[in-house]
Amino acid sequence: MIIIENTSISEDILNVKFACDLGTCHGACCVEGDAGAPLEIEEISLLEDYIEQIKSFMTPAGISVIARSGVFDYDIHGHFVTPLVNDLECAFVFFENGVARCAIEKAYDEKKIRFRKPVSCHLYPIRIQCFNNCDALNYHSWSVCSSALKKGIKDDTYIFQFLKEPLIRKYGDKWFKKILRIKNDKAGNQ
Repeated sequence: MIIIENTSISEDILNVKFACDLGTCHGACCVEGDAGAPLEIEEISLLEDYIEQIKSFMTPAGISVIARSGVFDYDIHGHFVTPLVNDLECAFVFFENGVARCAIEKAYDEKKIRFRKPVSCHLYPIRIQCFNNCDALNYHSWSVCSSALKKGIKDDTYIFQFLKEPLIRKYGDKWFKKILRIKNDKAGNQ
Protein backbone atom coordinates (compact mmCIF):
# COMPACT_ATOMS: atom_id res chain seq x y z
CA MET A 1 0.00 0.00 0.00
CA ILE A 2 1.07 3.53 -0.78
CA ILE A 3 -0.12 6.40 1.40
CA ILE A 4 -0.73 9.84 -0.10
CA GLU A 5 -2.52 12.35 2.10
CA ASN A 6 -5.80 10.71 3.14
CA THR A 7 -5.60 7.87 0.61
CA SER A 8 -4.22 4.36 0.75
CA ILE A 9 -3.42 3.14 -2.75
CA SER A 10 -3.03 -0.48 -3.82
CA GLU A 11 0.28 -1.26 -5.53
CA ASP A 12 -1.79 -2.72 -8.40
CA ILE A 13 -2.85 0.78 -9.43
CA LEU A 14 0.81 1.59 -10.12
CA ASN A 15 1.83 -1.80 -11.50
CA VAL A 16 -1.05 -3.24 -13.55
CA LYS A 17 -1.27 -2.15 -17.16
CA PHE A 18 -4.81 -1.28 -18.26
CA ALA A 19 -6.57 0.70 -21.02
CA CYS A 20 -10.28 0.31 -21.79
CA ASP A 21 -11.01 -1.43 -25.07
CA LEU A 22 -14.66 -0.57 -25.82
CA GLY A 23 -14.35 -2.05 -29.29
CA THR A 24 -13.90 -5.48 -27.71
CA CYS A 25 -15.81 -5.36 -24.41
CA HIS A 26 -18.68 -3.13 -25.66
CA GLY A 27 -19.02 -1.49 -22.23
CA ALA A 28 -19.75 -4.72 -20.38
CA CYS A 29 -18.96 -3.11 -17.01
CA CYS A 30 -22.10 -0.96 -17.44
CA VAL A 31 -24.41 -3.88 -18.19
CA GLU A 32 -23.15 -6.72 -15.99
CA GLY A 33 -22.66 -7.15 -12.27
CA ASP A 34 -24.80 -7.46 -9.19
CA ALA A 35 -25.34 -3.78 -8.35
CA GLY A 36 -25.27 -0.36 -9.93
CA ALA A 37 -22.32 2.01 -9.81
CA PRO A 38 -21.55 3.55 -6.41
CA LEU A 39 -22.86 7.09 -5.95
CA GLU A 40 -21.76 9.87 -3.64
CA ILE A 41 -24.55 11.80 -1.90
CA GLU A 42 -23.72 14.97 -3.85
CA GLU A 43 -24.05 13.04 -7.10
CA ILE A 44 -27.61 12.02 -6.24
CA SER A 45 -28.54 15.72 -5.94
CA LEU A 46 -26.91 16.44 -9.31
CA LEU A 47 -28.73 13.54 -10.96
CA GLU A 48 -32.02 14.80 -9.52
CA ASP A 49 -31.27 18.32 -10.78
CA TYR A 50 -30.34 17.14 -14.29
CA ILE A 51 -32.59 14.13 -14.82
CA GLU A 52 -34.81 15.83 -17.42
CA GLN A 53 -31.79 16.64 -19.61
CA ILE A 54 -30.34 13.15 -19.11
CA LYS A 55 -33.60 11.40 -20.01
CA SER A 56 -33.35 12.48 -23.62
CA PHE A 57 -30.41 10.07 -24.01
CA MET A 58 -31.78 7.17 -21.92
CA THR A 59 -33.58 4.06 -23.10
CA PRO A 60 -37.34 3.72 -22.42
CA ALA A 61 -36.55 0.93 -19.95
CA GLY A 62 -34.09 3.14 -18.07
CA ILE A 63 -36.57 6.02 -17.96
CA SER A 64 -39.21 3.63 -16.60
CA VAL A 65 -36.89 2.48 -13.79
CA ILE A 66 -36.08 6.09 -12.85
CA ALA A 67 -39.80 7.00 -12.89
CA ARG A 68 -40.54 4.09 -10.53
CA SER A 69 -37.61 4.25 -8.11
CA GLY A 70 -35.76 7.53 -8.62
CA VAL A 71 -32.17 8.23 -9.64
CA PHE A 72 -30.55 5.95 -7.04
CA ASP A 73 -30.95 2.60 -5.34
CA TYR A 74 -29.17 0.75 -2.53
CA ASP A 75 -26.76 -2.17 -2.79
CA ILE A 76 -26.81 -5.12 -0.36
CA HIS A 77 -24.66 -3.10 2.07
CA GLY A 78 -27.02 -0.12 2.04
CA HIS A 79 -24.73 2.08 -0.07
CA PHE A 80 -26.10 4.39 -2.76
CA VAL A 81 -25.81 3.03 -6.31
CA THR A 82 -27.31 3.71 -9.72
CA PRO A 83 -30.54 1.78 -10.34
CA LEU A 84 -30.55 -1.18 -12.73
CA VAL A 85 -32.85 -2.30 -15.52
CA ASN A 86 -33.91 -5.93 -14.87
CA ASP A 87 -31.04 -6.31 -12.36
CA LEU A 88 -28.55 -6.03 -15.23
CA GLU A 89 -27.66 -2.80 -17.02
CA CYS A 90 -27.39 0.60 -15.39
CA ALA A 91 -30.57 2.64 -15.89
CA PHE A 92 -28.43 5.41 -17.40
CA VAL A 93 -27.05 3.20 -20.21
CA PHE A 94 -27.93 3.64 -23.84
CA PHE A 95 -26.51 1.72 -26.78
CA GLU A 96 -24.64 3.14 -29.74
CA ASN A 97 -23.45 0.71 -32.43
CA GLY A 98 -23.74 -2.14 -29.94
CA VAL A 99 -21.63 -0.39 -27.29
CA ALA A 100 -23.03 0.55 -23.87
CA ARG A 101 -22.67 4.29 -23.32
CA CYS A 102 -23.57 6.61 -20.44
CA ALA A 103 -26.56 8.92 -20.90
CA ILE A 104 -25.21 11.18 -18.15
CA GLU A 105 -21.90 11.60 -19.97
CA LYS A 106 -23.69 12.09 -23.29
CA ALA A 107 -25.73 14.96 -21.78
CA TYR A 108 -22.46 16.41 -20.45
CA ASP A 109 -20.71 16.05 -23.83
CA GLU A 110 -23.67 17.77 -25.49
CA LYS A 111 -23.26 20.63 -22.94
CA LYS A 112 -26.75 20.08 -21.53
CA ILE A 113 -25.45 19.51 -17.98
CA ARG A 114 -22.28 20.30 -16.00
CA PHE A 115 -21.92 16.89 -14.32
CA ARG A 116 -19.83 14.41 -16.30
CA LYS A 117 -20.88 11.16 -14.60
CA PRO A 118 -20.47 9.49 -11.21
CA VAL A 119 -16.84 9.51 -10.16
CA SER A 120 -17.00 5.76 -9.48
CA CYS A 121 -17.80 5.19 -13.17
CA HIS A 122 -15.11 7.61 -14.30
CA LEU A 123 -12.55 5.85 -12.07
CA TYR A 124 -13.39 2.27 -12.97
CA PRO A 125 -11.57 -0.20 -12.53
CA ILE A 126 -10.49 1.61 -9.37
CA ARG A 127 -12.94 1.17 -6.53
CA ILE A 128 -12.85 3.36 -3.42
CA GLN A 129 -13.72 2.27 0.09
CA CYS A 130 -13.79 4.83 2.88
CA PHE A 131 -12.35 3.86 6.28
CA ASN A 132 -11.97 6.40 9.10
CA ASN A 133 -11.75 9.42 6.76
CA CYS A 134 -9.24 7.58 4.56
CA ASP A 135 -10.01 6.42 1.03
CA ALA A 136 -8.66 3.00 0.11
CA LEU A 137 -8.13 2.80 -3.66
CA ASN A 138 -8.08 -0.74 -5.02
CA TYR A 139 -8.00 -2.28 -8.47
CA HIS A 140 -11.17 -4.24 -9.19
CA SER A 141 -10.12 -7.17 -11.34
CA TRP A 142 -13.02 -8.46 -13.43
CA SER A 143 -13.02 -10.84 -16.37
CA VAL A 144 -15.10 -8.46 -18.53
CA CYS A 145 -12.02 -6.21 -18.60
CA SER A 146 -9.56 -8.84 -19.86
CA SER A 147 -9.23 -6.99 -23.19
CA ALA A 148 -8.31 -3.82 -21.26
CA LEU A 149 -5.40 -5.65 -19.66
CA LYS A 150 -4.13 -6.72 -23.09
CA LYS A 151 -4.58 -3.21 -24.47
CA GLY A 152 -2.78 -1.75 -21.44
CA ILE A 153 0.21 -3.98 -22.14
CA LYS A 154 0.12 -3.14 -25.85
CA ASP A 155 -0.15 0.62 -25.13
CA ASP A 156 2.28 0.43 -22.16
CA THR A 157 -0.28 2.22 -19.96
CA TYR A 158 -0.70 1.67 -16.23
CA ILE A 159 -4.08 2.02 -14.48
CA PHE A 160 -3.13 5.30 -12.83
CA GLN A 161 -2.03 6.74 -16.20
CA PHE A 162 -5.19 5.62 -17.96
CA LEU A 163 -7.27 7.17 -15.17
CA LYS A 164 -5.28 10.41 -14.82
CA GLU A 165 -8.27 12.68 -15.54
CA PRO A 166 -10.70 11.10 -13.04
CA LEU A 167 -7.97 10.77 -10.39
CA ILE A 168 -7.26 14.49 -10.72
CA ARG A 169 -11.01 15.18 -10.68
CA LYS A 170 -11.33 13.30 -7.38
CA TYR A 171 -8.06 14.14 -5.59
CA GLY A 172 -6.45 17.05 -7.42
CA ASP A 173 -3.38 17.71 -9.52
CA LYS A 174 -0.91 17.84 -6.58
CA TRP A 175 -2.08 14.41 -5.43
CA PHE A 176 -1.62 12.97 -8.92
CA LYS A 177 1.88 14.45 -9.19
CA LYS A 178 2.76 12.59 -5.99
CA ILE A 179 1.71 9.30 -7.61
CA LEU A 180 3.91 10.12 -10.61
CA ARG A 181 6.87 10.81 -8.32
CA ILE A 182 6.35 7.55 -6.46
CA LYS A 183 6.11 5.56 -9.71
CA ASN A 184 9.19 7.29 -11.13
CA ASP A 185 11.14 6.68 -7.91
CA LYS A 186 10.19 2.98 -7.97
CA ALA A 187 11.19 2.72 -11.64
CA GLY A 188 14.52 4.42 -10.88
CA ASN A 189 15.24 1.95 -8.09
CA GLN A 190 14.74 -1.12 -10.26
